[in-house]
Amino acid sequence: MTESTNGRPHPGPERHRGAVTLRRDSIPPSTADQKLLDSEHRGEWKTKDSWRVLRIQSEFVEGFDTLADLPPAVSVFGSARSAPDSYECELAESLGAALAEQGYAVITGGGPGVMEAANRGAAEAGGLSVGLGIELPFEQGLNDWVDIGIDFRYFFVRKTMFVKYAQAFVVLPGGFGTLDELFEAITLVQTKKVTRFPVILMGTEYWGGLLDWMKRRMLDEGKISAMDLELIQVTDDVAEAVRIIMDSGARNGQQ
Repeated sequence: MTESTNGRPHPGPERHRGAVTLRRDSIPPSTADQKLLDSEHRGEWKTKDSWRVLRIQSEFVEGFDTLADLPPAVSVFGSARSAPDSYECELAESLGAALAEQGYAVITGGGPGVMEAANRGAAEAGGLSVGLGIELPFEQGLNDWVDIGIDFRYFFVRKTMFVKYAQAFVVLPGGFGTLDELFEAITLVQTKKVTRFPVILMGTEYWGGLLDWMKRRMLDEGKISAMDLELIQVTDDVAEAVRIIMDSGARNGQQ
């Protein structure tokens, strides 16, 4: 065990599992999501899944109870791997500040990179900064700019909170997790599970190839309609993104 500069043991790797913090040798080799979904754990399905239902229920209750009194909020997504001086992090910080100045809480996944930048922008502008973390097999944890933080075991519970308590999604450059949130949001709007819910891509150069492919393959081959593409709005302008969100809120009587 290494020591930190103040002489205390360095905590080393850390994992958050709901209200529990695990460090060093106490970190298990798998996550709660993996045990629920992976067929390798099939032998546990009859003996443990019924109890997992209660744990899942408790995560919903904790999330609903904690977030119910949030002001109007916007969920911001993007890569945890982006460097602090990257274009997308600078954009996210400006976005977080602009949203806070208009009275919106900013919700992110609570991690580093783009998420931390958006949380920082909101916090430094005097707004409410929210982080919804997730138990992962590698070290992450909530960033220091989160005012209200919840650590979830299960992705699907966390994803419900992102949608339920947000008036819009803003999606900055990111990887698989960002794409997952993006396409889930679009699907929910397309199928009218949520209505009048802006989905805004920021980073026209980054998202250009994906949008071109959607038009050239999905639209041209009849897999989606032209109206479906209109569910996504693209900009590099923070002020425009905030205006789109505010206009949608005004139409819904939220402002």
